[in-house]
Parts: sequence; C-alpha cells; structure tokens
Amino acid sequence: QVQLVESGGGLVQAGGSLRLSCVASGTTVSINAMGWYRQAPGKTRELVAAIGSGTYIKYDDSVKGRFTISRDNAKNTVYLQMNSLKSEDTAVYYCNVVSIRGATIWSQNSWGQGTQVTVAS
Repeated sequence: QVQLVESGGGLVQAGGSLRLSCVASGTTVSINAMGWYRQAPGKTRELVAAIGSGTYIKYDDSVKGRFTISRDNAKNTVYLQMNSLKSEDTAVYYCNVVSIRGATIWSQNSWGQGTQVTVAS
C-alpha cells in the first residue's frame, strides 16, 4: 500500500496560480503512473491529469494549456502546476497511483485527504 499526502492548495483569485504537491510513501517501488483528480461539491471525482513512464502525459480537456503535471521520482513526488485558474477549478484535489491501458486510466490506491483549491471570481 502507498500513502499519499497532498499539499499546496489554497484560496486564489481567478487568473492566479497554484502548485500542488503529492508525496508518496510506503511501497513506492511499484508505482509506474500517477494521476491528479478533483472533486467539486455535488459532483463526482474526475481525472484532471495523469503521468506515466516515459513521455506519457494526459490532460482533461478542461485544463489543457493551463495545468502541467510533472514528477520527481527521486522524491516520490508528483506536482500539478495550475495557471490561469478559473472559478470552475474550485474543488478538492487528490492524487493517486493509476494504471493506464490504452485510453483507460483507473485509480489503484486508497485516497488521501486531498487539498482544497478555491478560486474566487
């Protein structure tokens, strides 16, 4: 099992930026791909971005060109740089270990506490 701790959320004005971090601990040697998800009030959790081995990166259309996912394997950390934030980006953001097969991505691990991102318009 992998423990995940997200941080970096906060309150920001529309158009602003935040950088989220997710540190993984535990059985990290088996991690191949990671993803960032978000869940807004009253909505289901959705995948925002995923990063796999090599050059694989995928973004949801709603964040393309604004968000950047990256990872530092030496630190067991995955990041989400969020620029040009909009009010609709307001949500709790979670990271997770994911599996990727073709166009399908699914979470593999228990969820952490997440980090709240609030964008004021």
